[in-house]
Amino acid sequence: MNSTLLIREATHADIPAIRQIAFDTWPSTYDSILSQEQIDYMLTWMYSSETLQKQMLEGHQFYIAELDHATLGFAGVSNEGNAKFKLHKLYVVPTTQKTGAGKALLQKVMEFARSNGGTKLILQVNRNNNAKGFYEKQGFTVLDEVKLDVGNGFYMDDYIMQYNL
Repeated sequence: MNSTLLIREATHADIPAIRQIAFDTWPSTYDSILSQEQIDYMLTWMYSSETLQKQMLEGHQFYIAELDHATLGFAGVSNEGNAKFKLHKLYVVPTTQKTGAGKALLQKVMEFARSNGGTKLILQVNRNNNAKGFYEKQGFTVLDEVKLDVGNGFYMDDYIMQYNL
């Protein structure tokens, strides 16, 4: 029997799975880039149940990648106005990376943006994150570099990347 990767819209009931993937993924993604203190701070700040619920209520669209009823990853996107959408989050469980789940999630986000009048999709990626190469392979280009104060003495040192839809 062949397994099929499913990308579906997330609901409030998926918040625990989204949180679990973030908490499983961030340490291996950022352990050589950020201090453990900053990882803990940002996970608490960005992935609390309350924060994710608020984002959903404010119109952020989340997607879940599933294979055989196992959740492999998620993505979150919002409409920023002026036909510009922002990919805020895209994470795939480390043991299932390079399976096509990330690319499928990104394609779903692009489809969502296009169907809602989007002409540009932007994102921020840490300047030392290997995901930059993934996004470049998908056609994104670097627009700018930013250093954003996220509180507690921590910064996000990111590239802003864009894809023309």
